Amino acid sequence: MPLSPVFHILGILISMLAGVMLIPALVDYVSGYPGWSAFLVASAITLFFGFGLLLSTHHKKDETLGLRQAFFLTNAAWLAIGIFGALPFMLADTGMGLTNAVFESISGITTTGSSVITVIEDMSPGVLIWRALLQWLGGIGIIVMALAVLPMLSIGGMQLFKTESYENPEKVLPRAAELAGGIFIIYTGLTIFWALMLAMAGMSGFDAVAHAMTTLATGGFSTRTASIAAFDNAMIEWLVVGGMIVGSLPFAHYLAFTRGGWKELSRDPQVRWFLALAGIVALLVTWQLIIHNAYSLTEALRLGVFNTVSMMTGTGFGSADFAAWGGSTTVLLLICMFMGGCSGSTTCGIKMFRLQVLASNARIQLARLLRPHAVMVAYYNRQPVPETVMDAVMGFFYLYILSFVVVAILLGLAGLDMISALSGAATSISNVGPGLGGTIGPAGNFDSIPSAAKWIMCLAMLVGRLELFTVLVMLAPGYWRR
Repeated sequence: MPLSPVFHILGILISMLAGVMLIPALVDYVSGYPGWSAFLVASAITLFFGFGLLLSTHHKKDETLGLRQAFFLTNAAWLAIGIFGALPFMLADTGMGLTNAVFESISGITTTGSSVITVIEDMSPGVLIWRALLQWLGGIGIIVMALAVLPMLSIGGMQLFKTESYENPEKVLPRAAELAGGIFIIYTGLTIFWALMLAMAGMSGFDAVAHAMTTLATGGFSTRTASIAAFDNAMIEWLVVGGMIVGSLPFAHYLAFTRGGWKELSRDPQVRWFLALAGIVALLVTWQLIIHNAYSLTEALRLGVFNTVSMMTGTGFGSADFAAWGGSTTVLLLICMFMGGCSGSTTCGIKMFRLQVLASNARIQLARLLRPHAVMVAYYNRQPVPETVMDAVMGFFYLYILSFVVVAILLGLAGLDMISALSGAATSISNVGPGLGGTIGPAGNFDSIPSAAKWIMCLAMLVGRLELFTVLVMLAPGYWRR
């Protein structure tokens, strides 16, 4: 398997990451923090490796990128950015060692939002904006991957969204580059708009920019230890809810807006399912808060909608410690962790289209009990679902649950209690952020868990972000055979 084209593209990505590191260096320099030099050193180290890969593979950069190379590139890109993204955390005055720095970086680039920083306000502005930038880059990265790469790799039923534009690996890079350009403009425009709205609602300019980036990326990193609750501002919370929903919808439709295709968004069954499920769960949580926690209707609706959307989109922002709301409410929000948003968005989780395909298959199985000899076909978006797609979705769902169980067992063996292990597995494999139990609850962080548990969660975050099969296929012996 020729790896020269893979390493050449990796060199480009790593070199670009080195350039992005100059932004937090500038922020710290302007703010008068001496830690700006740490970002320059991290940028220099990153650029050295990135430029070295470019030089060593320049003569073979035009080699064809095959299917196996596409798998390898996808995994290597996220892993490399996660590792090099940890350098600023290690070199800056954060008190992080290797384990914590890698955990924070991978949590950022996978838009998970789990943190090991105990008091976020103690960090320099450069460190805070670097955390936001990692999530912002991870958000646009997963959009491009979901639209251009995963359909071609036929990951977990994503071939439903395959078009003739990327029927073979040779068309992936041009297609990805084309998509990245259009999405970058839209993604940046939405981020600027939300930053302006948050600033008008009462945030400082710095907080508004950082939260706009992590909101649209459905990442959840905040500039405050108490997250969104620190601002205690209803308008800010509703704006963040809107941003999380926008980040959870298919970005392909935003591209279609520029060509007058605005009607496609409202017709997409994923969008209707997502909004309906979010609305139903939010109303249930609101009702529970009124009945069992004696909140007023206005306050219950504000808390219920915000935390439901935050968990369902995998953002992980907190406006309250929902672990204290009682068992039924906590279970509802825990289930929301697995759902995710729409395909082609910044969210993770199982995703709406897979839930729809699974529901369609379940209806057929029930109908066949009454009419065993009838010919029945599952449909998605008024189109029959091919058998290969059905098998892929069923396989993804099975592997998703199996991965959750395995990660929970490993976290238990690493020393976490049962609730922490289960919620830690759910939050990492679904890229959500907060957990339950111990110190990792919605009001806590992951600093105190054992180092072994942090490495397990790092792997789980990468596996969940890359849709399971993309990582696990490389463990198959057949992948490495000629």
